[in-house]
Amino acid sequence: MNTQNAESIGQYLLDRLYAHGVREIFGVPGDYILGFYDQMVHSPIRHIGTTREDTAAFAADGYARCSGLGAVAVTYGVGALNTVNAVAGAYAESSPVVVISGAPGVDEQRNDPLLHHRFGPFTFQREIFERITCACVVLNDPVIACRQIDQALAAARHYSKPVYIEIPRDRVRVPGYSMPGPAPEVCGSDETALAEAVAETMELGEKSRSPIIVAGVEIHRRGLQGVLVDLVNRSGLPVAATLTGKSVIAERHPAYLGIYEGTMSAEYTRYLVEQADLLLMLGVTLNDVDTGIYTAKLDPQRMVRAAQDEVVISSHRYPRVLLKDFLQALAKSVPVRTEKFVAAPGTVTAADFPLPDRAITTARLVSRLNQALSPEFIVVCDVGDCLFATIDLQVHEQSEFLSSAFYTSMGFAVPAALGAQIARRDRRALILVGDGAFQMTGTELATFARLGLDPIVVVFNNRGYSTERFILEGPFNDIGDWRFDRLGEVFGPLQGYSAGTEAAFEAALTAALANRSSPSIIDVRLDPADASAAMQRLAAHLHSRV
Repeated sequence: MNTQNAESIGQYLLDRLYAHGVREIFGVPGDYILGFYDQMVHSPIRHIGTTREDTAAFAADGYARCSGLGAVAVTYGVGALNTVNAVAGAYAESSPVVVISGAPGVDEQRNDPLLHHRFGPFTFQREIFERITCACVVLNDPVIACRQIDQALAAARHYSKPVYIEIPRDRVRVPGYSMPGPAPEVCGSDETALAEAVAETMELGEKSRSPIIVAGVEIHRRGLQGVLVDLVNRSGLPVAATLTGKSVIAERHPAYLGIYEGTMSAEYTRYLVEQADLLLMLGVTLNDVDTGIYTAKLDPQRMVRAAQDEVVISSHRYPRVLLKDFLQALAKSVPVRTEKFVAAPGTVTAADFPLPDRAITTARLVSRLNQALSPEFIVVCDVGDCLFATIDLQVHEQSEFLSSAFYTSMGFAVPAALGAQIARRDRRALILVGDGAFQMTGTELATFARLGLDPIVVVFNNRGYSTERFILEGPFNDIGDWRFDRLGEVFGPLQGYSAGTEAAFEAALTAALANRSSPSIIDVRLDPADASAAMQRLAAHLHSRV
C-alpha cells in the first residue's frame, strides 16, 4: 500500500470529529495521550482542560446534549477509569459522548508489560467500557483504524450513546488508510405497520373526549422537538412532560400542562393526565423517576406508547415503527384545530418578592427564579431537592433544561453546564446545585472563571444530603459547611454572595444578572428542614421502604 499521502490515525480521528460538529474536546493530559493532544493543538479543535477527568466527561455529556456529539480525551488507566461513572450516566441518559483514551504502545504492551497505570491485562480497560458504550474499538491496526473510527462515530450518532476509542501512543502518528466501508444500513419503518399504527391512533383520537400528550426524553435525544411542536399546534392537544424529558417543549407554550411524575406532580397536572381517556405517550420511558417512584396511575388500555422503534396500543404491538416516522405521520394526519388551547396553569412567580426580614425558602427561591429567567438562559440542574423543585420552574425555550434525572449522579450540573455553555455560546448557564453535589465537582467553576464565562450558580445550601435526610435522618447526611461565597479567592475571578433572606437573595441575584464578565455564585442558606412540595411527597413514599 502507498502510505505517502496517507493521513495519520490521530489526525483522521480529529478530522472526523470536526466533521461531526465537535469543536472542543475536554480532558486532562497524561503521557499516553500527549501525542494526540499535540495533534489537537495544531487542529481546528480546541482542548478544554478541566480539573478532573470525571468532570471532563460530564462536560462532554453537556456538550453532546447541546450539539449532537461530545468528546473527552484522557490517559490510560487512571484517566479513563476516572470517567467511568460519568460515561455510565451518559449511557443511561442516551448522550453521545466519544471517550478517547490513550494507551501504552503496541510494542510496549508486548515487550515491556510492567508499565505505570496498568491494573491487569491491557484488555481490561476496553472490557470495562464495553459494558457502558454502544461501540468499543482499539486502533492498533493501521489498515482498519480509519474504518473503526467511522463506525464508532456513526454508532454514537445512530444510537445516541457513548462510544470508546482507544489509541495506543505509537499509533497516533502512524498513517491510516481511509477505505470506503459498506453502505450504511438504511433504517426505516415498516410502512404497513406505520400506517396501521397511525390509523388505530386516529380512530382512538376521534372517539376520545379528553386526550393528552405526555412527552418524554426520547424526543430530546432524537431531535424531534420541532415535530412535537408541530403535532401540538395542529392538533390543539395539551401536553405534559416527564421529569427526564423536562423542556422537551417550551414550558411557556400555551398547551403545556407541566411535569407529570405521579404523586410528585402538581395537583392540576396530575388530575388532567390521570383522568384523560387517551394518553399519547411519546418517547416516554416509564422508569421510577418519571412515574414518581411508581405512584403514577396510568391505564395501559387507554394508552398509545410510541418508543424509538415500536408503537404499542393497548394489546396491539407494531414493531419496526420509528418514533420519528410515527410523529411525522401523526402530525400530518390530525385535523387542524382552530380553537385556542385550554388555559394552562400560569408560571409560579412571587410578585411580592422580597418580603422584609423573611428567611428564604426553596419554594420562594424557585418562584423568584421564574421571574428572572429569560430566553438567553439554559438551566442545568443537579439531583436532589434542587431537581424536584424545578417541577415548578418554567424555562422559555425547548431543550433548555439539562439534568441527570434518571441516572441521578450527584455532581453532574457544574461540569455539564461548562460543556453546555461552550456548545451554546448564545446561551448563559443557570446552574442549580445542592451543597453536597457542589462539593463533589464544583472545582470546575474555576474553568468557567479561567475561560471568562458568566454562569450563575445557585447553591441550595441546606448543609447536608437533603434527599437522604428526608428519607432517613442520620449523621451520615452531614457535610462540611463551605463558604461558597468566598470561592473567588481560590478559583479565580468570580463574584460570590451569601443569601439567607429574601432581601439578600434579591440583591445577590440582581448583581449576578448584571455581571457578564465572570461567574457568579449565590450561597442560598436554606433551613435544613425546608424542602419542596415534591420532595416532601417523595420522602413520605420512600420512608416506608427503608
